[in-house]
Amino acid sequence: MRVDLQRIAEMVAPGSRVLDIGCGDGALIADLVARLGCDARGLEIDMRLTSEAIARGLSVMQGDADSDLAHYPDDAFDYVVLSRTLQAVARPRDVLRQMLRIGRRAIVSFPNFGHWPVRLHLLRQGRMPMTKAWSRQWYETPNIHPCTIRDFFALCAADGYAIETWMAADDEGNRVRWRGMGTANLLAEQGVFVLRRAG
Repeated sequence: MRVDLQRIAEMVAPGSRVLDIGCGDGALIADLVARLGCDARGLEIDMRLTSEAIARGLSVMQGDADSDLAHYPDDAFDYVVLSRTLQAVARPRDVLRQMLRIGRRAIVSFPNFGHWPVRLHLLRQGRMPMTKAWSRQWYETPNIHPCTIRDFFALCAADGYAIETWMAADDEGNRVRWRGMGTANLLAEQGVFVLRRAG
């Protein structure tokens, strides 16, 4: 399992009800079920990956976060996970709203477009960068809403989401030592956040 998914799994309480949006082949779901006894389910847009997860005995449905989260009832899950997918959905603000409607907490990770090599590439080349997280040309990438850690803090403040905890991480998902938002926004390759509804 990817290191960043291991970090997300560490944020989930044993026995929880979990929905993993954009779950891929179900690696996180399988770990949560086997190791923590969670009732973990997945939603994946790619039919091939959905079929792979189902073949492994996992509870995964083919679906689109932008349209299908509306069909879930309020408070159906303890955690709703969106790992490295926020930047690829059509309406990220609506997806976050739905996540915190159907779940008590949302765990969100995304590549940080404020990372210094990305900024430097734009400054020097004047073209969209390609990195591990941004591995395709701008006209082929599924990433349609790139954001920075600072952008995400601002969105949470605007929509009234409480940030319970957050982590600046490298591309693999290992925690980096910089904690302040400004420094993390410059030096981290991705951010991982646990959110809840305020109040």
